[in-house]
Amino acid sequence: MLVDTVQKNLTIDWSIKEGARANLRVLIKRTLKKYNYPPDKQEKATQSVLEQAELVCNEWGN
Repeated sequence: MLVDTVQKNLTIDWSIKEGARANLRVLIKRTLKKYNYPPDKQEKATQSVLEQAELVCNEWGN
């Protein structure tokens, strides 16, 4: 579910524009909350998901 949310909401410039990144962070946090992810661990998980998305996008570009 989280992967689907990220994939559906990635834009071409999401890694550059802070507004696009902020929107993606909100969607990730909502998804984590929906599945009762511990609130004290959400920030680290969100950062981890964003880092992984950046890696995947960099691989797609090569």
